[in-house]
Amino acid sequence: MSLQVEKQDKNMAKLTIEASAEEFEEALQKAYIKNRNKINVQGFRKGKAPRVLIEKMYGASIFYEDAANEIIPTAYEKAAEESGLDIVSRPEIDIVQVEKGEPFIFTAEVAVKPEVTLGQYKGIEVEKNELTVTEEEINAQLDKEREQNSRMITVDDRPIKDGDIATIDFEGFVDGEPFEGGKGEDHKLTIGSHSFIDTFEEQLIGKSTGDEAEVNVTFPEDYQAKELEGKQALFKVTIKEVQVKELPELDDDFAQDVSEFDTLDAYKENIKETLMKNKEKEAKTERENEIVDKIIENAAMDIPEPMIKAQANQIAEDFAQRLQYQGLSLEQYLKYTGSDPKKFLESLNPQAVKRIQSRLVLEAVAKAENIEVTEEELNKEIEDMAATYQMEVDKIKEMIGDKEKESMKEDIAVQKAVDFVLEQSVEKTE
Repeated sequence: MSLQVEKQDKNMAKLTIEASAEEFEEALQKAYIKNRNKINVQGFRKGKAPRVLIEKMYGASIFYEDAANEIIPTAYEKAAEESGLDIVSRPEIDIVQVEKGEPFIFTAEVAVKPEVTLGQYKGIEVEKNELTVTEEEINAQLDKEREQNSRMITVDDRPIKDGDIATIDFEGFVDGEPFEGGKGEDHKLTIGSHSFIDTFEEQLIGKSTGDEAEVNVTFPEDYQAKELEGKQALFKVTIKEVQVKELPELDDDFAQDVSEFDTLDAYKENIKETLMKNKEKEAKTERENEIVDKIIENAAMDIPEPMIKAQANQIAEDFAQRLQYQGLSLEQYLKYTGSDPKKFLESLNPQAVKRIQSRLVLEAVAKAENIEVTEEELNKEIEDMAATYQMEVDKIKEMIGDKEKESMKEDIAVQKAVDFVLEQSVEKTE
């Protein structure tokens, strides 16, 4: 195999890769062996017809495609390594020459990681954050805890009022006829939640357990079921149970039940400390992002389009995987949002560009500051990974190859670069 490298504008490069005639002949023979059982030749049982006869009957090119597919992946991988280029995209393959008895030649157009010219990255000015935790925020957290520890009390000595939870059976009719999706049993409805259309919930106020009620409503003009838009409907409702949510008293007993603290004051102080830590963490992240944004503004780089496309595809794949955890496919998501794959990928371009820019400038900072990663730091990362996946450290190490270790070191160096520029930043003064 021989290789020619041609560097092009905008951090693109073309690799011209040539496999010898002998290599191509070997690939043709493999293609013949792979396909001979699928080809009918009169006078021969399947798989027994000589290659020369098959090529004579169907043309010499009959095995070219499979032979090319045999050569290209391995030849490209070897050429990419020999080129010394830092390739950041999938190759665009173009076959230049494919002819029996001749060398097989193809080109691979690739994007190359761009060089970054750093501007100012030390002493970046950022706004000073004055962090406080208010009494309202503490109370809001207490209210969430009370909600989680509430209990339902059945009410049978009074009519329904706002805020109650009614268990109902219902069936809806339009023009005297029941409609699809208009029937339900043992449905728990919080009065005042406005989860049902129009004035449905309000019309149940004053009714009691065991009552049967008729509720008249009008579907909105933009209702999700087109056939019901703007229609008047009658719902026949049976009230089966009425409940009210009882929240625990906010006292020392409550604190002891939901926490490790003996008093409400101590529990509130712990909530305050937790909220402050969360705010500090968020503020640190915001400050890091602000600093990196300014470093990007001060830097110069020319990002090739295929690199952006590759990053957008990676973001899309990550998003699709998260959707799968929620029981939803990307196709379903696009259908629900009225989008299509092309528009969706295009919408990810700004995010892809930002990720690439951030990574490139931080790698450049790490290089400029000679930031190195020690074996201890790498081992700590592996230990953290083992803890996350609940695996033995040695097992993780067995799974990680040299390339993976280098990638991990690069990630650690980037994070150290973030810490460095954060330490070097300056808070604005009045």
